[in-house]
Amino acid sequence: MSDPFTTGLAPGALPLLGHARQLQREPLRFLESLPGVGDLVEIRLGRERVYVPCHPQLVRQILADDRTFDRGGAVQERCRELFGECVATATHPGHRRQRRLIQPAFHRDRLEGYAPVVEDEAAALPNSWQAGQTFDLFPVLHTLTLRSVVRMLFSDRVDAATMDEVCRLFLAMTGGVTPPHGIARLISRLSSTERRQRRAVHQLRGTVDRIVADYRRAGETGKDMLAALLAARGDSGERLDDTEVRNQAIIMLAAGSHSPATVLTSVFYLLAQHPAAERRLHHEVDAVLGGRPARWKDLPDLAFTGRVLTETLRLYAPAWTLFRKTTREVRLAGRKLPAGTTVLVVPLILHRRDDLFEHPREFAPDRWHPESDSVTPRGAFKAFGGGARKCVGDVLGMAELTLVVATIASRWRLECLPDARVRPHTGAVAPPPRYLPVRAVERHP
Repeated sequence: MSDPFTTGLAPGALPLLGHARQLQREPLRFLESLPGVGDLVEIRLGRERVYVPCHPQLVRQILADDRTFDRGGAVQERCRELFGECVATATHPGHRRQRRLIQPAFHRDRLEGYAPVVEDEAAALPNSWQAGQTFDLFPVLHTLTLRSVVRMLFSDRVDAATMDEVCRLFLAMTGGVTPPHGIARLISRLSSTERRQRRAVHQLRGTVDRIVADYRRAGETGKDMLAALLAARGDSGERLDDTEVRNQAIIMLAAGSHSPATVLTSVFYLLAQHPAAERRLHHEVDAVLGGRPARWKDLPDLAFTGRVLTETLRLYAPAWTLFRKTTREVRLAGRKLPAGTTVLVVPLILHRRDDLFEHPREFAPDRWHPESDSVTPRGAFKAFGGGARKCVGDVLGMAELTLVVATIASRWRLECLPDARVRPHTGAVAPPPRYLPVRAVERHP
């Protein structure tokens, strides 16, 4: 019986470079073209053969079998340098153990304890704006999300000065709001930028180590994330040691700041381009909030806001490249892949296939309405990944995004200015627009 999947080699590979030029210049266009080549497509990154699944069943197979399709490769090693051994960088055995131990920090009964922080930060930002003010949107939203996640982690026992220090060191460690990518990153590794970054890594780890030690001495009670990490116990009583707690905290700073800010920036960009959807969102937040900031209890009533976010995640999934390495020889789409083969999962490929989503390049929030005639095939939506490595903070993240969008929209329209440069930074893991200037236009519900 023949295999139901097709395979192929992407056209246009250059000697030595492979497909690097296409990925550098027009990454989304190149990746969107791959389903036309096959269900499993071979591309070349330099001389390395990399396999890209373009069919939801193959993506599901890869994400479900994280023992065979494990973390690995250059991206993995770079992340390990920055964040140490943590749930995002650990290979299969370590990941399973750490995932079980950090999961309680994201249980639903814990989430409401984080709500006041998100509500407070979401309300403070629009209160700081003035009518007609202009600013580049992503850095402003990144400051909001970074402050929020720092407070969710440490707010019970850490003063404002220490939290500001954590923010400063984190930005220095990760290269700032818009870190260098591609050739710029390679150059930075040969310069003083790399030395400053390594110094920031050392200083941030030391600061978080001191916070962890202070929490240990004071006891493990509290409503913030760090208290939850310290209190976590496995079935046999095992716990995260202090180094593991520190590493989990730092990776949470990364996951809870850059990606949410990217999604929020994309939301307001899309709303500005689609006035009808913007008017519907304004109608909903006016009816639910009446001009006040959003609260956790409002989430069930902000249904259209939630659909706007889901549709934004479909079009602009922030984690748009998921690298995996095979740990053994495996057959995928009828092809034998030897151990050590790189597999690249790109959720956006599925999200933009016209045989999986009707009019996939259109911004259509109502495709996610429970009564919509549009049917999303199983496994076609992968904005949060899948399998055992699915984003542990997906529920909290969606709640935070909903509260921020609704709170801002209840007070302001964000009008995009004509000199925007929305093409993302090449090679970014979570690509925000390069430059998205907006004007704050006050609303009066």
